[in-house]
Amino acid sequence: MTASTRHRKGRYQISVVVADKAWKTAGKNVVRAVKTAVDRALSRADTSEPLTILLTGDAHIRALNWRHRKKDKATNVLSFQSSIPGYLGDIAIAYGVSAREAAAAGKRLSDHLAHLAVHGTLHLLGYDHIRAKDADCMEALETEILAELGVPDPYQRNAA
Repeated sequence: MTASTRHRKGRYQISVVVADKAWKTAGKNVVRAVKTAVDRALSRADTSEPLTILLTGDAHIRALNWRHRKKDKATNVLSFQSSIPGYLGDIAIAYGVSAREAAAAGKRLSDHLAHLAVHGTLHLLGYDHIRAKDADCMEALETEILAELGVPDPYQRNAA
């Protein structure tokens, strides 16, 4: 199953490809939450380059993770910066892994997917979390962007 939509809000072109039928169970609001989160993250950058979001399944993201990172396991999100001038890159999000993570953490699926979308977009924009200092910066920015969207802090800062 492959469905594609384009989203233009402001100056950003965000294409969404739904490549796994499991995403149908998530509903249109979840896909909208992902696009809105990417749009908000892009608003923090000086870019108008388009990107694509691939909403896929665990088997496909596992294959991508093996091909590009030599990790033989499914993961929640992968980002691929583009080497093509004028194109930002691609983000792949796996439904199964993401849904299980959200359920295990007691989070709304749409909130968790918004977080993964922001996280993936920040990677495309050059952020990483390899060093602790960089992780702190990236996580703070994720939290700030998500707060603007009404999504609780995924890292539970200031938790009682």
